Amino acid sequence: MTILFMSIPLLLPFLSLLLLLFSFFFQWRAPKVVNPGPTSFPVIGCLVAFYKNRRRLLDWYTDMLSVSPTQTIIVSRFGARRTIVTANPQNVEYMLKTNFTNFPKGKPFTEVLGDFLGNGIFNADGDLWYTQRKSVTHLFTNRSLRDYVENVLKEDVEKKLLPLLESAAEEVEGKSLDLQDLLRRLAFDLVCKFSLGFDPCCLDYHSLDTPHPVLEAFDVASDMCARRGAAPLSAMWRVKRFFDIGSERRLREAVCRIHLFINEVVGEKKRKLATGCSNTGLIDQSSTESDDLLSKILLDDKGEEVVRDIMISFIMAENEVVRELTLVENDANLSNYESLKELRFLKACICESMRLFPPVAWDSKHAITDDFLPDGTQVRTGDRVTYFPYGMGRMEDLWGQDQLEFKPERWISKLEEGRRIKALKNVGPYKFPSSRSVPWQRNGFHSNT
Repeated sequence: MTILFMSIPLLLPFLSLLLLLFSFFFQWRAPKVVNPGPTSFPVIGCLVAFYKNRRRLLDWYTDMLSVSPTQTIIVSRFGARRTIVTANPQNVEYMLKTNFTNFPKGKPFTEVLGDFLGNGIFNADGDLWYTQRKSVTHLFTNRSLRDYVENVLKEDVEKKLLPLLESAAEEVEGKSLDLQDLLRRLAFDLVCKFSLGFDPCCLDYHSLDTPHPVLEAFDVASDMCARRGAAPLSAMWRVKRFFDIGSERRLREAVCRIHLFINEVVGEKKRKLATGCSNTGLIDQSSTESDDLLSKILLDDKGEEVVRDIMISFIMAENEVVRELTLVENDANLSNYESLKELRFLKACICESMRLFPPVAWDSKHAITDDFLPDGTQVRTGDRVTYFPYGMGRMEDLWGQDQLEFKPERWISKLEEGRRIKALKNVGPYKFPSSRSVPWQRNGFHSNT
């Protein structure tokens, strides 16, 4: 018996070598399929290549997709589901429209974002997703957008942004400002007023040198969730969450701060609604009526967690969509909504920016049953199927040889005399998935102007 136990350690290397040869044999016997994906090995798959490129995943995937005949690759690695990544518009349309029911977000996706987004619309599937979508679609109308631009945006630009820039310019030595940070702060103020009826005052001039705690918490939570999705092994972030260490601890602290902020606003809103006030008092009476999303949802008598999760998802979504900020022009009447539709070159610049740097770099679904994508790629039950807007914006087959250049002119279809833009190209949402989040290309907005 002693000899037997002593021989076990000697047998392990032999068994490992036998397993490796066995895997190589079946890989050699299997039919060769053209798949310009990452270099893979038996058992571990492309884990080595994935780890080497973990800090440049977007460009790594783009490089592989650009040489794929079908603009689709298959990524298999130890510790993760088989993943299909595509930049093929026909595949995107199949996933999002033709066979939409076979490609829900899936539990693996919702687990990654669950601690942050809960059961909000960005992290919901099936009936829960449909119910929440129905609850908020009444805000996405031409009238609500017009009121938003004419009231909330006009007020914040005139009373916050412009005075802030003037104050910085009037200083004796001048004051350098981070314009990107200013616009992020303005966007967050706008979104919170529109969705919560609350002004977090991120644009307070005397606090620009320090990050706003709530805005910073949203950024940290988003970053930590992205790290979960990019982890070489999914078990890594689960172990870190169990022991409350590293990035998972930062995520927990950020989410707690966000929940505290949302719960305080919701509690105050309930008290105001209970007293029968037509206006919440949370923002200036002159700014807008109490027509925010939170008030409407509270009137539907939804649970506290449901309300909180919807608010977080909505803030995250609109924080990416508020790109009307640059509509501030040399026009004394900033509230002229009709004139905004004439800023076609601005729309072209926004579309070009979102082509190269989409708000959502990739979006993953999980197949319910076996399937085939239009390009012939086989999909197995449980596969992660990812469409890749970041890579799609860099495909030569879709945008030409100048696909890496910033050229707003590519969106212009007609010019009038004097080179005045008459119309923009109406690019399909499956070639340009980011258009699904552009306000004027949703729900009947002005896509042809």
